[in-house]
Amino acid sequence: MFTCAHPALATDARVALTLRTPAGLSTAEIAHAFLVSEHTMGQRLFRAKQKVRHAGIPFRVPPDHLLPERLPSVLHVLYLLFNEGYGASGGANLVRPRLLEEAMRLARVLVSLMPDEPEAQGLLALMLLQDSRRAARVDDAGDFTPLDKQDRSRWDSVQIAEGLELAEKALRRRRPGSFQIQAAIAACHASAPAAAQTDWRQIALLYEQLARLTPNPVVALNRAVAVGMAESPEAGLLLVDELSDVLGGYHLLPATRADLLRRAGRLAEAADAYRTALDLAPTDAEQRYLRRRLDEVASGTCATTNRATPGPH
Repeated sequence: MFTCAHPALATDARVALTLRTPAGLSTAEIAHAFLVSEHTMGQRLFRAKQKVRHAGIPFRVPPDHLLPERLPSVLHVLYLLFNEGYGASGGANLVRPRLLEEAMRLARVLVSLMPDEPEAQGLLALMLLQDSRRAARVDDAGDFTPLDKQDRSRWDSVQIAEGLELAEKALRRRRPGSFQIQAAIAACHASAPAAAQTDWRQIALLYEQLARLTPNPVVALNRAVAVGMAESPEAGLLLVDELSDVLGGYHLLPATRADLLRRAGRLAEAADAYRTALDLAPTDAEQRYLRRRLDEVASGTCATTNRATPGPH
C-alpha cells in the first residue's frame, strides 16, 4: 500500500488505485466510497494507470524515511476498506466481517510499524470502537438496528476498552488529526451507558472541529445529525437541506432527513423522504429497515419526539 501511494499521483488517484490493486475492491465499491458513479470512477482509475505508464512512475517499496509522506494515503485506504466492511455498498448483508477484520489487522500492523504516529493509533481506535457494536447492529433476522435501539450489553467491552485507551494515547501526543477526532466521537457513543445519556453537544462540537480539518459533505451530514440530537430536529434539517446538491444520490441524506422530519412530527414529508432513501439504499438490510420506518410514518403509528435520531449507523 505504501508502494502504491506514490506522491507523483494526486491523493484521490493514489487512494483509488490502491483500493483497486492491492486491496482488491471492485470499481463499483470504490465509486461508492467516493460518492461518484461507477463510470466516473472507472475513468479516474484509467487516467491514473495511464499516468503511471506514460510517466514511468517506479513502483518500489519506499525507504523508511519516505513513509511519513505517504502515510495519509495509506490511512485513508484502510479507513475506506473498513467502511466497506462496516456498511457494505451492496448485497444482502449490511456487514462484511472478513473485510472488517482484515482492515483492523492491517491497522494493527501499521501501528506496530509506526508507533509514534498518532493518526495511525486514532484510526485503529476508531475501528475498534465502531466494530465493538457489530453484534448489535443487526438482529437475529439480519435486519438493521439503529444506534439508539441497539442492545448495549452486546457491545464488545474488550474492544471498547482497547479503543478508548488507544484514543487517549493518541490525543495525548497533541498532534490532532481527523482520525483521532472521529475516534473521540466514537468514544462518546461507546462511553454512554444508554442512548439517552449520549453527550450529543460534545459530539456536535467534535464534528464542527472535524469539518474544519476535513471539509466534506458526509462529515457535514453527520454534524447535522448531531445538531439535530443536541438542539432540535429543525436545527438539523436546516443543515441537511444545505447538502441536497452535493449528496443527492447518497441514501443516508434522505434517510437522515426522513428521520428528522419524523421526529418533528411532519409525517407526510417524512414518508416521501423515506421513499427516496428506500430507492437509493444499497443493501437488503437497510431497505428492510427503511421500509419498516416508511410503514410506521404512513400509518401514523411512529413515535415522535423533539429530538433527532441518527440514520443507519
